Amino acid sequence: MSNRSSRVIVGMSGGVDSSVTALLLKQQGYDVSGLFMKNWEEKDPDGHCPAAEDARDALDVCDRLGIALDAVNFSADYWDRVFRYFLDEYRCGRTPNPDILCNKEIKFKAFLDYALNQGADSIATGHYARITHANGRYRLLKARDANKDQTYFLYTLGQAQLAKTIFPVGDIIKPEIRRLATEAGFGNHAKKDSTGICFIGERHFKSFLSRYLPAQPGEMHTPEGERIGTHDGLMYYTLGQRQGLGIGGRADTPNAPWYVVGKDLANNILLVAQGQHHPLLYSDSLVASTLHWTSDTHPALPLQCHAKIRYRQADQACMITALENSAVREATTCQVHFEQPQWAVTPGQSVVFYAGEECLGGAIIESTSTTHHTPTRVPFLSNTVSAPL
Repeated sequence: MSNRSSRVIVGMSGGVDSSVTALLLKQQGYDVSGLFMKNWEEKDPDGHCPAAEDARDALDVCDRLGIALDAVNFSADYWDRVFRYFLDEYRCGRTPNPDILCNKEIKFKAFLDYALNQGADSIATGHYARITHANGRYRLLKARDANKDQTYFLYTLGQAQLAKTIFPVGDIIKPEIRRLATEAGFGNHAKKDSTGICFIGERHFKSFLSRYLPAQPGEMHTPEGERIGTHDGLMYYTLGQRQGLGIGGRADTPNAPWYVVGKDLANNILLVAQGQHHPLLYSDSLVASTLHWTSDTHPALPLQCHAKIRYRQADQACMITALENSAVREATTCQVHFEQPQWAVTPGQSVVFYAGEECLGGAIIESTSTTHHTPTRVPFLSNTVSAPL
């Protein structure tokens, strides 16, 4: 099938990356059209609607390219498949990554299903990643621009999604993207990259979350059990957090910054300690669930590879093993042992696995463990997590 007879629907966000995606595909001879997805109904507190501005930018680009732009409202899907999970995780004291679930449930499920039902051969987005095909298997590879690589957020894709997806900007560095947009006369060529919660955008996190979950203020303790202050609600804090703790200088402690090192959910206590390299901030292994492989096949374990526990982290050497006595669950649960202790491993976030340039898959972090130190008082949690959040 030639490019000219292949129909592609591009997810147009109004940003420069998806705009250049449509430009490149049209230049390559594809039959291109655009789709703007509306996934959040509310306006910002100041009354303006970023989605409306993004939709105008997307329409301007499509008009300049001479391609059609449709709009679909996936707000109900987003609420049911992504936002409810987002709230449930925070309610349990965990720190979710909604961008990963948004990719899985909205961009590469709701959008993909819609596009295929419209007769498209494939979809395309402005994600910084690459897809190759050899020996009957699709591989998800890191982007050429290492600083922009987004495979961390795409590890839930499988063979069915990769077979129907195109990532045209994966081989291009960001400055080149902006140059191409400028040459094409796109009004959004200098538009800043989107940040914040997927499809919701930049918000004052504490006030936004408090609209959906009731805050439960409580005490702030050191690992040794000393009361040192109060917190506004455990859901507002994450492991390794330094800002916003409200702990001033204390005459009886060293002059070093304070960090969140754990959460005692049963007693609603936030545990804090001084120093970025406090032992309680380090873990050398973790347990993860909802394990997914981009190949759709489970490799033999143990498996030596590399992993990231957060976006833009350097690859970390690790060994993936099956959990002991987990014959029933071993297909979806694993243990990851790191060669070097990892800082602020956070339940609710994802661990993503790599073999060189290839993203192998990933899983959701459930708990952590440490063998390199013995803390004075180990933080505990009331959920299934067995180590500090």
